[in-house]
Amino acid sequence: MKNWIFFIISTLASGLRSRTALQLEILALRHQLLVLNRKQKKRPKLKLLDRLFWSWLSKTWSEWRTALVIVKPDTVIRWHREGFRLFWKWKSQRRHSGGKERVSKEVCNLIQRMCRENPLWGAPRIHGELLKLGYEVAQSSVSRYMIKPKKTPSQNWKTFLENHASSLVAIDFFTVPTIFFQVLHVLIFLSHDRRKIIHFNVTSNPTATWVAQQVREAFPWDSVPPYLIHDRDPLFKAECRTTFKAMGIESVVSRHPNQNSFCERAIGSIRRECLDHIIVLNEEHLRRTVSAYIGYYHGSRTHLGLGKDCPDERPVQAKDAGNVISIPHLGGLHHRYLRKAA
Repeated sequence: MKNWIFFIISTLASGLRSRTALQLEILALRHQLLVLNRKQKKRPKLKLLDRLFWSWLSKTWSEWRTALVIVKPDTVIRWHREGFRLFWKWKSQRRHSGGKERVSKEVCNLIQRMCRENPLWGAPRIHGELLKLGYEVAQSSVSRYMIKPKKTPSQNWKTFLENHASSLVAIDFFTVPTIFFQVLHVLIFLSHDRRKIIHFNVTSNPTATWVAQQVREAFPWDSVPPYLIHDRDPLFKAECRTTFKAMGIESVVSRHPNQNSFCERAIGSIRRECLDHIIVLNEEHLRRTVSAYIGYYHGSRTHLGLGKDCPDERPVQAKDAGNVISIPHLGGLHHRYLRKAA
């Protein structure tokens, strides 16, 4: 009986509605029938187009709740709000003809490169560097394209060691036999900063007093390094320690050759590239030979640890600077190549 009364009242009320409202109600009911007729195992699953339809209908027809059966009205309202947020998000990201231009791919890559190479920099610092390079870009754009670190920014070990390289000097001995089987001792001082051999000397009878004198000759008072690396040779004790302390040098004892690797590598280069190909006659001959090699080592020989540059920086010559000529070193054992105008 109640169903019949509801049906009669609904029929009378529908007769008083406008034609547009009736068409919208029919459209809403037919849409719900289509959803229910879909082949689904469980409850009806609404698609994106279904949600968009009901979001539009809720704003077009004021009585849309009366024809809604398969979902709750609050769900339709939530759909509309989500669509509203997505619409304005899309609209805010559009490129307008009167607005600012998008950041180019080149600038984005440069921003990310600066982030990787300078983990301690923030957006203001990177923005300042870009302005100095002639890139007109907003600081907010720099913040948007920066690489967000997964952990607290920190320098790497390579940077840490390079920051301390200028304070380190290493010393070490190596021996060379002469033509008459006499053993000569060569002491070298190597600066870690540019891999430069700042001092060397040769003796047949090394003593602690002789080593202390070499330290004083190697470092004038205005160039004393804070730290001096050496091994556990007894020659570096006693009088040497007193000299180090008087000059304000802190002695760092290496327990393994790998802890004095730069100096060991320089000694290996002297042997492989020079002394292994020469028979040493006497002390003076060895001193002249090592001195000649050090001149080549500093001014002509490229080093992997220096980005294939020389300890004494060697300029890059243009292709049109002239023809390539060679200059022999160590009697032709090595050569230096450069361009010279005809």
